[in-house]
Amino acid sequence: MQTLNLLDSQFSEFNAYRVFDTHHVNTNKHGLALLEQLQTTLELDAMLSKFAMETSKYVDFSGLYFESKITSAAIRGSRKGKIERRFTLTAAGEVLGELIYAMNSPLSSTNVNILRELHAYLVHPVKNALAYKQALLLAMQDSLTGLGNRRYFDQQVNRAMHQAKRSQASVGIIVADLNKFKAINDTFGHAVGDKVLQHFADALRVSVRDSDSLFRFGGDEFVVLIEAADEQSLNVIYQRINGAVSLDSYLTKYKVSCSLGATFMLKDDAVHSFFERADKDLYRQKTRLAKNTNIV
Repeated sequence: MQTLNLLDSQFSEFNAYRVFDTHHVNTNKHGLALLEQLQTTLELDAMLSKFAMETSKYVDFSGLYFESKITSAAIRGSRKGKIERRFTLTAAGEVLGELIYAMNSPLSSTNVNILRELHAYLVHPVKNALAYKQALLLAMQDSLTGLGNRRYFDQQVNRAMHQAKRSQASVGIIVADLNKFKAINDTFGHAVGDKVLQHFADALRVSVRDSDSLFRFGGDEFVVLIEAADEQSLNVIYQRINGAVSLDSYLTKYKVSCSLGATFMLKDDAVHSFFERADKDLYRQKTRLAKNTNIV
């Protein structure tokens, strides 16, 4: 059973110059000290931990989570409870996300009022943290396709390789390149070329698993990063990409096809050697295709 409470700083009873209910929270000075602590970080996990230290003085909960369209966060050691109590945080009418308490017993009306007061201090630091997170995401995103960019790939492949080596798991990549893309740009213009790239990005999206990551390096070169990979998963994605391209009416209209190169990370690989092996496989395929069909 979930209960939803709307908390909006625009209509909250919170006032920075008014003390909290003296039965539950010490003084306005105490609240401003909390606000100061929350404003020392733009990382939501750290912010939630600071907030939970204060909230736990008044309310008993086993877990605290925050969920939004942009990101999610939780305090370390959070555990599910018998009850979830959800509060929607808003600022000036803008929904920021939901703050979720995992609890083993219902909240009293008194405790709800305490949380309302405490949430008033949390709203604007959360808004700032989300704006910061959004800026980071945009810096890692290709503006045309919405996929990750080269900078984001460098970050993610380093992380994936490190985790794979530590857990003795396997990670793979597929490098994709469009055939005759330059001819499409030269013949039909960059507007058509841009739309081709967007449709190809969509073909990649429907071909991968939720755990896989997609990137555009620039031009018509794309990469799929496949974690927890094996021969079957790599082959399935490989075939799905070719199938999705052939089924896209816009891509078939301009006779777009793609070449793909794939490989798994080896024990002694660095990022450069890992990527270069897939890139060489791509160009071997592209060369064979060019010889047989005059496609470049």
